[in-house]
Parts: sequence; C-alpha cells; structure tokens
Amino acid sequence: MQTIWLTGAEWVAVLRIGLGLWWLESWRHKDKKTWFAGGGITWAAGVADKHRWGFVGKGFDTVVKPRPRLMAYIVVYAELALGLGLISGLLTPIALVAGLLLNLIYLVLMIHDWAEQGQNLMMALISAVALFGMSWQTWSLDQVLGLFP
Repeated sequence: MQTIWLTGAEWVAVLRIGLGLWWLESWRHKDKKTWFAGGGITWAAGVADKHRWGFVGKGFDTVVKPRPRLMAYIVVYAELALGLGLISGLLTPIALVAGLLLNLIYLVLMIHDWAEQGQNLMMALISAVALFGMSWQTWSLDQVLGLFP
C-alpha cells in the first residue's frame, strides 16, 4: 500500500534503520576507556544495590558482578552489533529480539528515579513494531540474501 512518499513496508524499514542509528549512537557516545575499566559496570552495580526489587540486585550480583570486564565489553559491543545489524538489515529478527531484551533489562535496572525510561520504552516499542512488521523484508541484507522470508 502506497502512503505518503513510501509504502507501509518501507516506513517500517525506516523505523528499523532509525533504531539501528539509535543503537549506534548509544555505542558511539560511551566513554569506552571508562567502560572497559569497569566504570559503567560500577555505576550499574550502584543502581542495582539500591534497587527496590530484590531480584535485580541478586541477578546483577550473580551474572554481572563476578565478571565486570567481560560484561562491560558485552554491553558495548552488543550495542555496536545491534546498530550495524539493524542499519544493514543483517540477521534482523535476531537483532530486534536481542535489542528488545537489552532495552527491557535497561528498563528494569533503571525503573526507579532514572531519566532514560522514555528512550528505553520507545526503543522497545520500535523493536516490537519492526519485528511484527517484518522490517527485514525491505531494504535489508536479509532480503538480498533470502534470509527470513
């Protein structure tokens, strides 16, 4: 169906690409030296320690705290991989589900008294729309390679 300028499928692809740019910006603006030295994980540990929901602190202590350097690299390079994957449309459904999960983790970690909730909610919403709108079928390497028909 043709809408203003683009088809509906093309507009969903625009959302996917915009979401990829958002993830890429999240990667770009991080102070990697501080993150890789453990600064980002130390900050997140402080948030998890004060969290109202006990499972957040316990989960953080179990999964993240024992391996802060590894987790810092995982967070930073996950954001880069999500950005590049969504922009290029490579392995798009996987990237959309992974991004949705990462945004939900960020949302739960920072649900109380933190300002980025609008960003996380909007990124999660765009992920869901792009996933259910099958955004990989337009303007993507998945389409070119015949992945995920």
